[in-house]
Amino acid sequence: MDAAPARQGHRMIRRRTPRPMKIETVQRWVASAVLFHVGSVPAITLAVYSIGVAADDFGRGVGLWLMSGVIGALTAAGILAIFQRRLISPWLLVGILPTAVTGFYIF
Repeated sequence: MDAAPARQGHRMIRRRTPRPMKIETVQRWVASAVLFHVGSVPAITLAVYSIGVAADDFGRGVGLWLMSGVIGALTAAGILAIFQRRLISPWLLVGILPTAVTGFYIF
């Protein structure tokens, strides 16, 4: 597995050969990065926008705020599904983080 040691000065340095990554692993990481971007942008945008809307019309602002939480939770669940993890996980809290932070400003 290790390549032949290279001599540098008076010390021997062992260099590891890189292991090739499986194509399925690369596909999972790419798909999860795309899903993270596609899901997090609307979730964060709705969460921040709901603050201004709630100042004028509280009911509509809360509705947008709740939608941001649903989109964030679904995004986190989708990423967990891509990596074949359990859907009920503490990582779902990361999905609703924008909603939780902006809730302070709405209420």
